[in-house]
Order: sequence, then structure tokens, then C-alpha cells
Amino acid sequence: MSHQFKAPNRRQVIKAAGAAVAVSSVGYWSGLAAAQSKSPNEKLNLACIGTANRALDNIKEVLHENIVALCDVDKNYLDQRLGQFKEARPYRDYRELIDKEGDKIDAVVVAVADHHHAPATVRASKAGKHVYCEKPLSHTVGEARLVAKLAKEKGLATQMGTQIHAGENYRRVVEMIQSGAIGDVHEVHVWIGKAWGGGDLPTETEKAPEYLDWNLWLGPAAERPFAKGRYHPAQWRRWWAFGSGTLGDMGCHYMDLPFWALELTHPTTIESEGPPVHAETAPEGMVARYEFPARGNKPPVKLTWYDGNMIPKTLYEQKMPGAGVLFVGSTGMMFADYDKYRFFPTEKFSGYKPPAPTIPRSIGHHKEWLKACRDGSPTTCNFQYSGGLSESVLLGTVAYRVGKKLQWDAEQLKATNAPEADKMINKSYRAGWEVS
Repeated sequence: MSHQFKAPNRRQVIKAAGAAVAVSSVGYWSGLAAAQSKSPNEKLNLACIGTANRALDNIKEVLHENIVALCDVDKNYLDQRLGQFKEARPYRDYRELIDKEGDKIDAVVVAVADHHHAPATVRASKAGKHVYCEKPLSHTVGEARLVAKLAKEKGLATQMGTQIHAGENYRRVVEMIQSGAIGDVHEVHVWIGKAWGGGDLPTETEKAPEYLDWNLWLGPAAERPFAKGRYHPAQWRRWWAFGSGTLGDMGCHYMDLPFWALELTHPTTIESEGPPVHAETAPEGMVARYEFPARGNKPPVKLTWYDGNMIPKTLYEQKMPGAGVLFVGSTGMMFADYDKYRFFPTEKFSGYKPPAPTIPRSIGHHKEWLKACRDGSPTTCNFQYSGGLSESVLLGTVAYRVGKKLQWDAEQLKATNAPEADKMINKSYRAGWEVS
């Protein structure tokens, strides 16, 4: 079942307005489009693109629905899932799945390598399917903008796989920052010691195993020989052709917190540093510095990202763990990660009492999306929010690869001082895989 956006009549608007308290306009409009999709007790018909590793974790979250189609370029993975979902229709090519399934499916879950995120999501969105897509939302900045635009135009229920956004700790941190616990925040540091980088192109040509459709795995990317253990199933993240290194992998998780708490949107400048740029692979450590403009009465913010072997051991004379976020405000500092927070200087906040919770507890990251597919309720990581987050994350890698401070025009999707960045903001696709 699929529903395109229809302009609401006056009665629908009035009815929806009563239920729209504290809901963004984006959630409201997408809600009206999806409201007729399913009754609360009727199961959704889902197609899962990707069936192993991170994709399997997503399948576990939605298996109580009707999983009617499965897709994977790796036959071994696909066969494992077909043993579990015996009635599901199998596909190797998600283009064929989306084109053939038509009104047999309501929504798709996209959990494949990053270079496939936008091609699969755009095709599903044009077919009017609700979409859950893993992070980052796309492989390029231009794709992120397109994916968000399509979702809004089609009125689809969407969610990006930033699962920690549903956690209670993030909610409490957002409330404390927004209540002024450390004053006006003008600086943020975000880091993780993970390293997806390094490596050179394989020198030997190998034949792909029979169970793997290598041509389909490459998809929109330029042709290259298969190399065992270098790309599939996990090492693709370190290659620019398929992923975006550590920043692309983890930026949406950790930068999500300051984006949410400080209501950030688009940076005005981005500058990155690290080892000499490798044409094929991401670095084993890098630093990206973003400048965000003032938002209403909130001051401009400088956000610095660190990863791999370039993370800080201390910040403001405070020893820091291997991953986290440090907010620097006019009256103090606050550290946070997925499940805890603390203030600095410690003695100043010894009697601090957090504000009463105002952000409702999440029903669950995947459950939010499934509910939205049925009744049009808002999701907290919809593609309008997560699209902007993904754009900023990916701009850090563009600045690193270009090697200069980018002056960013978000409206035009242009680095005004670096036309050489255009080929990374948007990219070319193999015939049959174009995204537009």
C-alpha cells in the first residue's frame, strides 16, 4: 500500500492541529500524508535491503511486522534470512525489488554500504514508500539534500539509523543545555578514538566468489576488481568510493547531540586537517572544525570533531575518555556520551539539580518509525533533521580532501571559494544507478 501526498482540507488541518502540540511542522506535514497507510493493529509489509551485520540488527527490530521481501548481493546472507522468513520474496538487486513489489510493500529498510544509501532511498521514495535508512543518510552532501527533499515532497515517514537519539541520556543532556545549565554555549568538542582509514589499492586481481554479485555490490561506484577482505563485508568504510571513514561512520551518532541541543543547521565554514590526503582511503585520524552562525538569541558555535589517532587526551585541563562530547558554555562545561554526563568545574555544580524532564521518553527508535508509517506521527530522526546533520558530517570529509577552509553556501550547496569541491559534493554514477 502506498500513499502520495494530498493537500489536506480545512477539517483535516483543524483536527491535526489539535494533535500537533510540540511537533515540528515537518513532522506534521509528513504525518498527514502517512495517516491513511495502516490501521494501528494492521501489520506493515516491509522490504529489507541488506540482510546481515548492521542490517540484521535492524531486521530484529522490525521482525514483528510482515517482512515480505529481502534483498542482498551476498547469496549466503540472503539464504540465511530466507531460512527465517520463508514467505519472503528474494532479490539480489534492490532496483528490481522496488520496481516489482509496487503496492505489495509499504516501507523499506535500507542497511547497506553508504554508496548505496541514496540510490536505494531515492528509488523507494519516488515509489512512495516510507524509508528507514542507516547513517549517514547518504554518501555525498548533494544526495543528503535530495533525499530530504523527496521525503518532504512525498510526505513519507522516515528515520535515519541514529539509534542513540532515542536514549534517555541524550534527552536529559539536551534539556540541561537548553535550560542554560552552563550558560550560552559557544564551543563544542566531539571525538571518538575509532579509526576507519588507511590502505592502498590491491595490486592483484581476484575473482569474486560465486555467492557474491560483485557488479551489484559496486552498484553506482566505478568498476574495480574484487579483492578478498578489502571491501566486502566490512572494510568498505575506509574507502572514499564507498564510505567516508570514521567521520562518516560515527559523526551522525556523536554530532547528533550538539545538533539537537543547540539547534544547529548548516555551518558557514569547514576546515579539516590530518595526514596527507590519500586518493583512495580515509585517514587513520583527522580533525574537522566547523563554524555555525547565531540562531535567534543563541550565539555562534565553533564545533571541532576529532577521530582516530588525533583525539584529545585532555580538554581544558580535564582528562577525557576515548569518546564523547564537551559543551563549553559561558558559565561552565558539560561532558556527555551515550549514557552519562558530568559538569566542570565539579565544585561549582555540586548542588546542581537538573530541570524536570520535558522531552517525552521515546517508544523506541524503530518503533517511532513504524508508528509513523501507520499514523503519520513524527519521528525524531526524520530525513529533514538527519539530512542536515548528514550534510555537515560529510562536509568535514570534503574539507579534508580539498585541503582548504571551505566558505559554505548551504542554500546553493556550494563551497564558494573552492569549485574543486563540487565533484565531492555531488558525484558521477555508473549508468543505471543515477540519483536525481
